[in-house]
Amino acid sequence: MIQNDATVLGILMLVLALVFYTASLPQRGWQRFYGVVPPLLLCYFIPGVLNSLGVINGTTSQLYPVVSRYFLPACLVLFTLGMDWPSLRKLGPQALIMMFAGTVGIMLGGPVALWLVSLFSPETVGGEGPEAVWRGLATIAGSWIGGGANQTALREVFTPSDRLFSQVVAVDVLVAELWMAALIYAAGYTTRIDKVLRANSGHIVHIQKRLEEIELTNQRIPATRDLIYLGAVGFGATGLAHWLSEQIVPYLATNYPDLAKYSLTSTFFWIVALVTFMGIMLSLTPLRRLEHVGASKMGSVFLYVLVATIGMQMDLGAVADNPGLFAIGLIWMLIHAAFIIGVAWLLKIPFFFAAVGSQANVGGSASAPVVAAAFHPSLAPVGVLLAILGYAVGTYAGYLTALMMKWVSEM
Repeated sequence: MIQNDATVLGILMLVLALVFYTASLPQRGWQRFYGVVPPLLLCYFIPGVLNSLGVINGTTSQLYPVVSRYFLPACLVLFTLGMDWPSLRKLGPQALIMMFAGTVGIMLGGPVALWLVSLFSPETVGGEGPEAVWRGLATIAGSWIGGGANQTALREVFTPSDRLFSQVVAVDVLVAELWMAALIYAAGYTTRIDKVLRANSGHIVHIQKRLEEIELTNQRIPATRDLIYLGAVGFGATGLAHWLSEQIVPYLATNYPDLAKYSLTSTFFWIVALVTFMGIMLSLTPLRRLEHVGASKMGSVFLYVLVATIGMQMDLGAVADNPGLFAIGLIWMLIHAAFIIGVAWLLKIPFFFAAVGSQANVGGSASAPVVAAAFHPSLAPVGVLLAILGYAVGTYAGYLTALMMKWVSEM
């Protein structure tokens, strides 16, 4: 119904404002409602419902490409700008353990899901040539381990048909976003989940409290010049990253074309990698004090706009197009979830690391910080760094997963 992106952006901002307004109301009914349904979840799902009902069109809208290219990099800089390195070091190796556990869960989950579905619906996992289902699922493996750049790389490697690729994209988006929603929802029950996992999250809570105390002690009302500084740092770094990526990518593509299989010739990969590096470097300079005038708060605003634009790409009606593929996707994600929770339980690792490690694989740099921020905004950089690692291994691990799925489909 509405195709003008300016109007769509206005609607999304009104949705965000409505959610935040009702979440701040003191009435007991609203407090009970938001005690069960996190505000962030609504910021994500309401645009998805509007898209599914045909009010807006997330497929043709250019909002997400713009937000992901401009707001997301600026958001990453503003989040990493205030990184407290001594606190992050105290998190220990558990973050990396859960990140790689998530990768292994996806690598195992794809072939197992394909085999299970083949037992009762062999036609779903069949196909020949470009229509072979495993070729399309290979792109999901790249997306869920790394991100869109890895997915594109594997599409070029395994060349599924356009029809098949469009179907698996629907599976990718819907299942991944449902999982993200589940993680955001579960973040509100972290204490209970940690008890089940037998995990001690005291060091995470300590870090959160320490960061909150630092913020309360040093924060001040920002002047206009402070907001200009924040904009200059966020969008200045974004502009520099775009410029550098335009120099790096053609050079690598020309002189080292084999790096394409590792997504190292992807412009978006380099933009995300560069702004994250810039934010980390700036956090070691006096510019880190910009956190006291609201760097992470401005980053959070950008992040919520990103959440809304991600949500508007969700089409609930796509489930009916090819239910067999969605069955594979759902089983695949359940195996990943079971594996990562099992590892967390076995090693007594807090749920925070399991959730962020999982989303760093499944959602990449666009959404891993969202899940991390659902626990605490100061922990968003953990999601960023793990997502960058996912980009690095996504194509390679996705390639191996595709070969395993090919083997299963030919059994």
